[in-house]
Amino acid sequence: MPTAVGSGTGSALLEEQIRKLVDRSEIAALIDRYVVLLDTQDEAGFDDSWPRSIFTENVRLSFPIGDHEGLDGVAEFHYQAKRKFDRTHHLASNYLIGLDGDRAGVRFHMLATHVHPGEGPLFDIGGHYEGEAVRTAEGWRFQRWAFHLTWSAGPKP
Repeated sequence: MPTAVGSGTGSALLEEQIRKLVDRSEIAALIDRYVVLLDTQDEAGFDDSWPRSIFTENVRLSFPIGDHEGLDGVAEFHYQAKRKFDRTHHLASNYLIGLDGDRAGVRFHMLATHVHPGEGPLFDIGGHYEGEAVRTAEGWRFQRWAFHLTWSAGPKP
């Protein structure tokens, strides 16, 4: 016989399920915010404030172009990679979010197109991001974040 909402164990189970759904939704929004910022972070000029909405103070980044530790310099790290192109377009899919209390393992696929200056040829990449998100007082943030390149096509920067 089903347990009525609000009665003991059934209520606790429902609250846990809702918390997990909310956490997954917030982490998916964090991923989306990051992916959009990859293309828009410096539209109004160099912006060093955006990483605070994505990463923890002690974040560890690992990318094919290099590694970085700590929140200071994260905007510059991304800017230096992106400034080689006129514009970029990133697409994310297949989110996997493994919750474990105030931590979550995260993985998703990424396709990105990079437009060389002057409408030059395209540089396309595919791969996946993976890392760990943690719950902070400001919401979920990435503490460890890595991009793994699977393939690329076109002239590199």
